Order: sequence, then C-alpha cells, then structure tokens
Amino acid sequence: MRYLILSIYAFSYFVLPAQPANILSGHYNLSELDSLLIPSDHWVPFPPVNDRKAWGKANAAMLDAYHKQAEKYLNYSWPSIPATVSLAYVRTGDRDAYQALSFTKRRVLGTLLLGEIAENKGRFIDQIVDGVWSICEESFWGVHAHLHGSVKGLADTGDPIVDLFAAETATYLAWVDYFLGDQLDSITPLIRQRIQRETQERIFTPLMSKYHGWMGPNSNGRAPNNWNPWICSNWINAALLLEKDPEKRTAMIEKALQVLDEFLSPYPADGGCDEGPSYWSAAAASLYDNISLLNLASNDAFNYVFEDEKVKNMGQFIYRAQISENYFLNFADADPQPKMSASMIYRYGKDIEDDAMMQFGAYYRNEPHEAEVANFHFFRNLFELFIQDEFQNAAQKLPLLRDVWLPDIQVMTARDQEGSTDGFYLAAKGGHNDESHNHNDIGNFVVYYDGQPLIIDVGRGTYTRKTFSSDRYDIWYNCSDYHNTPTIGG
Repeated sequence: MRYLILSIYAFSYFVLPAQPANILSGHYNLSELDSLLIPSDHWVPFPPVNDRKAWGKANAAMLDAYHKQAEKYLNYSWPSIPATVSLAYVRTGDRDAYQALSFTKRRVLGTLLLGEIAENKGRFIDQIVDGVWSICEESFWGVHAHLHGSVKGLADTGDPIVDLFAAETATYLAWVDYFLGDQLDSITPLIRQRIQRETQERIFTPLMSKYHGWMGPNSNGRAPNNWNPWICSNWINAALLLEKDPEKRTAMIEKALQVLDEFLSPYPADGGCDEGPSYWSAAAASLYDNISLLNLASNDAFNYVFEDEKVKNMGQFIYRAQISENYFLNFADADPQPKMSASMIYRYGKDIEDDAMMQFGAYYRNEPHEAEVANFHFFRNLFELFIQDEFQNAAQKLPLLRDVWLPDIQVMTARDQEGSTDGFYLAAKGGHNDESHNHNDIGNFVVYYDGQPLIIDVGRGTYTRKTFSSDRYDIWYNCSDYHNTPTIGG
C-alpha cells in the first residue's frame, strides 16, 4: 500500500500537451465535405436486403439469433402511450412507466427489421409497418423527463425538441426505410412519406433552426456531456439515410460536425470521462460512432481523427477505469458494473491501433447466438454483424494497468500487481462539483481487495424527477456525507 500512496505524488508531475481545437469541423470546408460524401442514391453502407450473397458474409449465428427473437414479436400488440403515463413524471416523479413502453417499441421494431433481413420472405413486414405507424403517431419521440420547462408534463407538439431518444427513434425509422423501402412502397408510398415527414418535422427542422442546450456549453460554461455526441450520432445516421436533397444533407453534416467540436474541443486531454465508465459508452464511444458513420459515407475521409492523441485517450479510458473483471470506477452517477459494448470497443481499439483495447473488447464478447438488440445505438448491431469472424478469433486479455493518473479530471488509480486483481486496488478523485452527473464527492476514494469491493462508493439510485432538479443534493446518495470524504467543522 506504500507504493499506492507514493504513486499519487509521482503522478502529479505528469502534464499533457495541448490539443488542437475543431478537428472535426475545421478539417474540410463545405465544398470539400460535399464532394467527399457519397450521394444518398449511391450510398450502400450495408448490403441491400435482396443481396443475399453479400448478406452471406454477415455472421449467420447472429442473424439466426435475431430471427428467433423477431419470431416472438410476430403477434406483438403495439401500445399507444396515454397522456396520463406521460404525466406520471410530473405527478409522481416516475419516469420508468413511460420509458418502458417507448424503449420496448423501438427495440421490437429493430429486432423485427433484423429478423426480416435474416429471412427475407416478407413475413415480418406487416408487423414492421404497424410499428412504424404506431411510433409515428406518438406525440413525442423522446422521454418526458427531458421536457424541461414543459407545461404540466406533456410535449408541445407544435414546438418539437430533440432529446436523446427522439434522435434514437429517427435512426430506427431510417434503417427501416433503407432496408425495406421497396417493400413498404409496394404496400403504399404513404409509409415512407410518413417516415420522411415526421423525421423532418421532429428532428431535422428543429436541429437546423434552433439551439438546443446540449449543443454547446451551459450558462455556467460547463462543456456538453454525452448528450452531444450521442444525439449527433443518430442525427448524422438519419441525415445520411433520409435526406435526399444533397445541399441540405451536407449542411446537416456540417452543422453536426460543428456541434461535435463543442464536445470534443473542451474534452479533457487525458481522455477522462467525468461521467464515469457507464456513461463512456454514450460519450467517447458515441464520438467514435459518429466517425464510423462518417467514414462509411465518405470512403474513410475521417480516419485522420483516430491519429489525434486526445481521441486515443478517450477510447483508452474504458480500460484505464477498470478495477476487475466485474467492477469499474463508479464515481458520480456511474454504475460499478456497466455493460460492455464489446465489438464497438474492439473496433475503436483497432482504429486507434491499440492492441490492449482490442483485447479488452474481445474479452467481453458474447457468443454470436446470444446476440440481442439493445435499447440504443442500433447501428452498432449492423457493424457487429460483419466483424464477427475477426472478432471471435481475436486475442482476449484485460490490461489491468498498474497505475493511472488522469490529471485533467483528477482521478488516480493504483493496484499491487500489473495485470492482476490480486492484492489491493485504490482509486481516488479530486475534480470539482460542477461535473456532469456530479455527486458532492471531491476527495472520495474506493478500495478493492482481490478484485472485490472493500470500501465502496455507494453509487446512485433510480432516476426520478428529483434527480436532475434543484433538489438533486437533497438526495442522500448525492451528498458528501454518504461518500468516503472527511467531515470538516461539522
């Protein structure tokens, strides 16, 4: 343990170099960007559903798993979302009733789409049409917990805003349109017209015509959090697939790059995610999603981003914050046992040429026959289908670094033995109390022994109306008293 204490002092001398700003929006001008983007009518990001030879290169076991799950939804009844369920958030603080209905509908739609791609017999089409129509009839595609300043908890349908899950919805509809457009048109052109119109009115027009708070720093100057790259990844995905006007398509990509730089430019040079590892999958990982989609639409014109030291550090944070196989740092609102998006981590590691990150991602891979659609980041499933042969044969190893010092977010970790969970592990944080998802926990520390918790951070509870309100620090687990911090003067 003496080594661990000495490590804290040694780390304090490490200084990171300054990083360039606007590496996304400053690299190509509008004309260059327009020439680099593959036109929508020529863009084939993944094989058309009728190209069975190309789909033969996708992992058959994964497709079979999706197909089996889709069959369970052939008689799924698409629910409406009553106003009273939306109102529950402001009446009782409950956000889960609404989210359960909304998230399930989108996951079912994505699963049915993959089931139809796997089978290609039209058996799932009617259910998909019902799902598209049901979702398009919803008053709001996001969640009501995100309607700050709304009147009595219902969305203003005349003034749509784009939150995380409204943007996610556009992605699901965009891939349905891409893969099944001809089949939908054979039923009636009104289905695709509805997808186009609803996406324009709910997503594209609001994003291009008004400022959203996640696009830049808040009134206190705090940089955007994971909302920024997460929403942009779905914005870019939907714009590339659905916008048929080339000038509008390029203009949206240009603006999305400018918005992304508001996230990337002020991001800590050490790559540290102050929201913790469980939010990393929607922060640095979502930045990676954006670059992956842009590369797919431009013949890899954005590969230069992966040479940036900060972008490399942002990826490496996920294994630098690891305690043991099952545990990760959980300062602030982070989960100590986050789910790993294994193939995405592997792809990120490959693109930044980091063998340790690739091995880390491969360590958490599931068998292809266990594949299932998650609630979010739908496009990751498509990338995963075509990387499985390589991924399943990749080396697996947890780096379990001896020590880590992230000077910008002021987090240190140290363990007794490099590459092993044997013995003690210590982590501590400094930082400040205006971090995203902050708890009042400056000076907090955790101790593990043989990979198991000994002195813990108590973590967070279930999100309610109070969680992100002015009453946030009335919640016991957000207070200094319930962290491993000293009490001074009472």
